Amino acid sequence: MNPQTSSQTNFCLRWKPGDGQALALEVYALTCRTDFDAPGFCLVNLGSTIDSVTFRQRMVELKQAMAAIHESRTGDTLVYLSAGRFDQQETTKPHLDAGPEECFLMLGYEPSLVEAEVEICDYAKCAFELGLSPQEFMAKHNPMFCTGYEMLRPYSTRIPCFSPSDYQIICINNSSAAYSATNPKWQGTMHTATILAPDESQRRVINSTMIATAPAGSDDRVTAADLDEFMHTSQVRRRGYDKQHLEDD
Repeated sequence: MNPQTSSQTNFCLRWKPGDGQALALEVYALTCRTDFDAPGFCLVNLGSTIDSVTFRQRMVELKQAMAAIHESRTGDTLVYLSAGRFDQQETTKPHLDAGPEECFLMLGYEPSLVEAEVEICDYAKCAFELGLSPQEFMAKHNPMFCTGYEMLRPYSTRIPCFSPSDYQIICINNSSAAYSATNPKWQGTMHTATILAPDESQRRVINSTMIATAPAGSDDRVTAADLDEFMHTSQVRRRGYDKQHLEDD
């Protein structure tokens, strides 16, 4: 296997009733990569006919199935680090969410009239081909600045199947570990969103969870009560440091 190659894997998936285990295997393979043959992300379309609570329950079911896969393959497990809901209408540059060396994001996008594009940047592969670790790449070529952003353009993929009219789960490898053939670690990607026409009268709801590797038997850092609240609440966080005038729903 050559870590510098990348397959043209189909990362656009659809949820099929009764096919949860097969889907989890595919999502795990596409997202939880330890080399550069897989893209490090995927999208799962659940259609437009379910409701928000069912959608979030499906997210939790997918995480549980992926944890079982991870346990069978590595002896470790997967745990929740965070779970929340917010209205995201800010264009972002390529970035990682703050997390441990091996983690991924499972983001649940609800139907919205606010149109947006989502792009994934394979910064770990870019770093590898430059002879750098991901941490060294970030120190020298942070994509928050123009030169670093331009370096990532050849490694960037807009998700063409992203649809604002459907419920969708996007899993994104958010890791920062260096590549190693002898001690495989998850290889991360960055993500960015472009909001084409922000509208404070509308909502663009993202159900956001971060999931990390952990020793077998480790507990989720999100309590069972908080996870149940995440699945069933109608509250959406809107107010932020840059939007002090907004009220949470």
